[in-house]
Parts: sequence; C-alpha cells; structure tokens
Amino acid sequence: MGSAKLKIGGAWSGVLEVELEEWTVLMLREEVAKRSGHGGGPGTINLICAGKLLKDGDGTEKLSQLGVRNNAKILASRVSVDQGKSVKEESLAEEERSTRLSRLKAAAVSLSARHADGSLPVEDFNLELENQSGQKVQLGSETDQRAIMMGLMLHANAKALMRKKKYKEALEVLTMGEEAFSLCDQKLIEMVDNVPILQIDMVWCYFMLRDISWLSVAGVRLAKAREGLERSHGKEASRLRLLQKGRYPEIALHLRLELLEGVVAYHSNQTEKSRKSLTSAQTKFLQLQIPDEALSLLLGMGYKERDSKRALRMNNQVVENAVDFLVEEKEKKARKRVDDLKRQKEIMEQKCYGTTPLGKAVDIERLNELVSIGFEKELAAEALRRNDNDTQKALDDLTNPEANSSIQIHIESRKKKRLRQAANASIEELVSMGFPREAVAAAIRSLGTRQAAIDHLLQGTSITAGAGDHNADNTLPNDQGGDAIANDPLTNDQSEDGSGTNAGSSSDGGPSHNKVETRDVEMEDEITGELLKGDAYSDYDIEVTEEGEAINEYLALITVGVNVELGSSS
Repeated sequence: MGSAKLKIGGAWSGVLEVELEEWTVLMLREEVAKRSGHGGGPGTINLICAGKLLKDGDGTEKLSQLGVRNNAKILASRVSVDQGKSVKEESLAEEERSTRLSRLKAAAVSLSARHADGSLPVEDFNLELENQSGQKVQLGSETDQRAIMMGLMLHANAKALMRKKKYKEALEVLTMGEEAFSLCDQKLIEMVDNVPILQIDMVWCYFMLRDISWLSVAGVRLAKAREGLERSHGKEASRLRLLQKGRYPEIALHLRLELLEGVVAYHSNQTEKSRKSLTSAQTKFLQLQIPDEALSLLLGMGYKERDSKRALRMNNQVVENAVDFLVEEKEKKARKRVDDLKRQKEIMEQKCYGTTPLGKAVDIERLNELVSIGFEKELAAEALRRNDNDTQKALDDLTNPEANSSIQIHIESRKKKRLRQAANASIEELVSMGFPREAVAAAIRSLGTRQAAIDHLLQGTSITAGAGDHNADNTLPNDQGGDAIANDPLTNDQSEDGSGTNAGSSSDGGPSHNKVETRDVEMEDEITGELLKGDAYSDYDIEVTEEGEAINEYLALITVGVNVELGSSS
C-alpha cells in the first residue's frame, strides 16, 4: 500500500503524507507535536479519528490496523503534561470524588426537604424558587418544589466546577441534577428552560473532556435542548424577548448549542450540516464581541468591567440599553437585600414561636392577617402553632374564652422558662470561669444580669441564700410556671412548650419530628453559597472565548477536508 493523506486539524492544521502500514500512533503524535511547535513532546498530543481516541497500545500496532484510512480526518488536541497519573493516585482521586458526590447529594436532599415543605429553617434564610423577574413562584406540589430545588442546587454546583475546569466532576453532578429534575411533573419542567440548559452544559463537558464516546448521546441531548428552549422561550425566542423587554440574553447560550451541534455533525461525517451550524455560531460569536468604545463609555461611568461586558452582551451592544440594564440590576439587588433582611427577621421571629405539631414554622402571612383584625401577635402566633397554621381553628381558639386563657397561661409559662434557661446558661458560663456554683447562682438570682453578677463576684463579697433556695448550688429552681422541663435549652427541633415538634401529633397520627437531623454544614454552605451568588441571568452569562476558538478549529478542519478533496480530484 502506498502513501496516504491524513487531514489533521486542531493543535496543528494541515495534510500529512504517511505510510499507514508503517506508521504507529506514537510516530503520528510525534510528527504532529513537532509541526505544531508546541513544547512537551508527543505526550501532550491526543489524536481522535472517526469518533475514537487513537491509543499507542503496545507500540507496534500500525495506523492501518487501527482503521485509519486514506483522507481520514484526525483531530489533534493538546493535553496537560502531567495528565497521566499513577494508578494509585487515580484510585485515591476516584474514591475522594465518590465520597464528595455522596455528600453533595445528601446535602442537596436535606436542603431541598427543609426548604420546600414549610419547615422552620435552621439557617437565617429561605431557599425559594423565583422567576426571572425575581418574583417568588410556587410550582406544583411539595414533591415538585423539592425536585426542582434539588435540581437547581446541583446544577449551580456543577457550574462552579465547570468554571474551575473540573469537567469530569461537573458531569457527574449534572447527571444527579438531571435525575432530580426527572422526579418533577414533566408539564411543569417544560415551562422552564433549566433542563435544556443543563443538557447543553452536559454536552459541553463531554466536549471539553474530548471524550468522543459521548457522540451517540450528545446529538440526542442537543436535540432535546433545542426543543426545550423553543418550548420555553417561544419561536425565535419571541416569548423570552417579550419578558426581557427586547433584550438578548440567550445569544451566548445558542452560540454554544450551535457549536456543539456542529461538532457532533462533523464527527458524524455530516460536513455540510456541521458547516451550517458552525457558521451560524460564528456569526453569534462576532455579534457578542464588545466594541472598545462602548466598553470605555460604561467604564467611564464607573461600572465594573465584568458588569459592563455582561450588560453590553445582553443588550446587543446598545450602550443606552446596557445602562438601563445596569441600573435595573442595581435596583433589583438593593430590593433583594431589603427582602433578605426582612426574611431573616421573620425567620428569627418564627423561631421564637416554635413549630407546629407537624414540624412546620408559624405562617407569617396568616399571623399578620390575625394581627390586622386586632389580636395580640404572640397570642395569635401560639393559636396558629397549636392548630398547624389553620387560620379558622386558630380564630376559634382566640375567640373562645377558655382556650384563649389557656394560650395566655402557656405564653407566660414559656416566658418564665426562657428567663430560667438564660439564667442557667449564665450560671454554667460563670462556673466554667472558676467561680463557685453556689455563689454564682445566688448572684444571678439576686442581681438579674450576667455582667452585674460578674462585677459582684470579682469584688469578692457574698450574697446569702434564703432559706427556700434549695437549689442554690445547682441551677435556678424549677417551680416558676410549673414547667417540669426547665433546664433543657430549646432547639430548632423543639416547640416552645418543650414538647418537641410532634407535640400532639401522636393522637392525630402525624409524623414524629423528634429525631435531630445530622447536617453536613460544610457541603450545605458550599451549595447555598453558589445559589446565593447567582441571579436570573447567570445561566446566560457565558464567556465565549473558548467557544470562539473551537469554532475556528472545526471550521479549519472542514476547510482542510474540502481543499484536499478538491486537490485530489484535479
């Protein structure tokens, strides 16, 4: 067999004449590495042909034995010099990654369960679903809310991994996110664009890993993504354009979609389809390039470079619209800060009221309704708590003299209990400083405040305990308010009467909430941190530099292929 021509693209573009019966993969990689002028040698070059990564094997297999034919198209890509790790290192890394994924999934399940069912959050914030205008939305049942919330958490975490170039880990998290979204009513999912964007992100990870084994599923994912975007955004993004007041947030997303469609078509030997997709993606890439003059104008107004570029990309490079966008975003963030502070105060207030028999927080909106018609707030809150936020039953108790009196007695008992708990906490703190327990208890009881007790104890004078102070050497007595559980501090999983979150639920057959949940605080903080950093435009805010390079790389491959074919026919 004579010499054959191979069309190379990527790290180096051109045509190589080789002897397929003589050349090995290593020889081809050495030649491509030499011609590319890239340091690091053949170990830094990967070769992909017909959807398969060409491997050295035992070093004796020839290109013809690996299925490489005359005029074959080969993609050459650079890899890190230290990409080859030892088997032990790989094994340890895999074990660590598996452990992290398990923790991540467990934390996402825990967070979505706590924040989707109305339970009293242990944090000082609520995770709530919002639309692109920042308005709170309620989608479907509690199960649907939980599934969507979990999917969004995992997707946000995967995006953070993608920004760090950890595409393999990101792909695993995206797969879990896809599973979470699949648990939601599909009619609800079709209304939003989160799943189509997740599909595009998955294929982008495939592409960045240069893993051609995804080829068979990538096309299917991209077809679903395109269909989903059209369904949620409308034909030619007409619905999105209306919602976004004429803005163009989706261009970068469609650029990435069309690039990936072009890559899949290329590796499926659909050259014309690939050229069409890549050319369209290139047009969008050029459309997203920021004019220096426009950027300079916004920077001169005091806006940050990243914010300025984002605003210009979202508004088709129109400076006036970009300024309006920046002003709106600033106002939106200010409103969100106010809303978040308000919600934090509401959560702290809810924690004071305790939880209902079914473990839910007191509903602030229903509480405000009762207060607006003249009921005292703490009284109304306790009535709602006892009745699982049933406004009518709470109203019945509030207007029933006997039930109302019982609620007031309970509230007074609870106040006294809080005072005892605060005092006992102060006693334990001062005893831990080395002061005698008996002297501390007497000082706290007589002087009332921790600081006054400290000042007194430091003076060295004593307070004589009265005859009735049998508990002076221990904690404060337990006879105030008749509550038998005085020394146990309240937790977020107990109602304020000390009975636990399932108070009264045994008779109603309700679930028990006495079990204290073990939280992975570190992983939960990581998840919520990514969510809290994002906004309505985060999914569309794509830096397209890598996309631009990939478009040029594949268009060059197509051009090389056409030129060689034209040359061979003459």
